[in-house]
Amino acid sequence: MAGRPRRRDQGFSFAELLVVTTIILVLAGAVLPMVRFTVQRQREIELRRALREVRTAIDKYKDAVDQGKIGGTDNQLGSEGYPPDLETLVEGVTQVGDASGKKLKFLRRIPVDPMTNSTEWGLRAYQDEPDATSWGGKNVFDIYTRSEGTALDGTKYRDWD
Repeated sequence: MAGRPRRRDQGFSFAELLVVTTIILVLAGAVLPMVRFTVQRQREIELRRALREVRTAIDKYKDAVDQGKIGGTDNQLGSEGYPPDLETLVEGVTQVGDASGKKLKFLRRIPVDPMTNSTEWGLRAYQDEPDATSWGGKNVFDIYTRSEGTALDGTKYRDWD
């Protein structure tokens, strides 16, 4: 069988596999930092949304107290018209003069902090210092994340307004 060409064995050589593996590793090494950046950016967006949601609910509660729509223990000396805790925003408060017992609610649920994966937020009372790390317990004037992490822009998450 002199005129018949020889067939090369099927498969890849070790050198070919090594080249392909090296190319895949280089590409994966370039993509991994972009994926981490994207994941962190998404968590930061979720944190901003959660902070805005709870702070808006606190403001609506304060407005309802100031307008006389809700009252009772909320008007106690030292509360300044802010909710006593975050659970009050979810459970709701009975409106003044409403005999039906219908409650005015400000949040559906306490949002999860995407940085700590918890519904436990740092709380500040109206009487607390702006940079306080412990809650005075009289009311909830503001919230912050308990995460010690640093954002992509170099700021600390717990300092976000």
